[in-house]
Amino acid sequence: MLPDKGHSRNRCGTINRTASVRRMPGNASGQMAFPEQMRNDNQEKMNMNILVCDDDHAIVDAIEIYLGQEGYTVLKAYDGQEAIEMLNKYEVHLLLLDIMMPRLDGIRATMKIREDNSVPIIFLSAKSEDVDKILGLNIGADDYITKPFNPLELTARVRSLLRRYTRLGALMETKPTIFHIGGLCVDDERKEVTVDGEPVKLTPIEYRILLLLVQNPGRVFSISQIYERIWKEEAISGDNTVAVHIRHIREKIEINPKDPRYLKVVWGVGYKIERQEAI
Repeated sequence: MLPDKGHSRNRCGTINRTASVRRMPGNASGQMAFPEQMRNDNQEKMNMNILVCDDDHAIVDAIEIYLGQEGYTVLKAYDGQEAIEMLNKYEVHLLLLDIMMPRLDGIRATMKIREDNSVPIIFLSAKSEDVDKILGLNIGADDYITKPFNPLELTARVRSLLRRYTRLGALMETKPTIFHIGGLCVDDERKEVTVDGEPVKLTPIEYRILLLLVQNPGRVFSISQIYERIWKEEAISGDNTVAVHIRHIREKIEINPKDPRYLKVVWGVGYKIERQEAI
């Protein structure tokens, strides 16, 4: 089992080594998986980002090892505020969230996250009383695991929750793929952009920037936010890079780029796509 916060890093390291045992092909419950099922599951996992948030670095590192062995991509945060910032930067498919953390605890973080995000959340907590579990589930968590916990149980719960939200369509059905802003249309399934019915050719980077903006009409994104979301790295000197791409997008989607109808600048703040009724 993974330790709670009272255990030392060495103790956690011992658990890590124990975890690296040879596995037979199958799932976390020990059931054999057919080759086609295994290929499909592995492909899905490669596209899944799991955010692990706990102020105990040893626990985060241990969970990263287990989920990494399962094929998931693991993002790490160490308090609730940092978890919220990561959710705003990256596409996260599931959040493992500790409750007792500095700066912003898991309960308050979940309340903020649930204002506009339906990402699946599993609470990790040393609190094992029923009242604590009920509180966690009532404020928006999807599952609750008490520490210390068995890593195999954790991976099984992660897999089960992701399967519920993806294969059964709890997330996919509510996520639009076609966005209309006035005469501007972005079809993310076909990766096509049209303006007043005429096709527009964008580079991959230009397309991703435009998609980010049309998915959030009226929301202003700073240059740093755009850079970090599109390039997936810290924005140290990305001002000119983003500005050049924005200018190219305007030249392609605007009738008059100097007086844009769609892609607006908010001076001193950033860029946004103006809200408009679809034509």
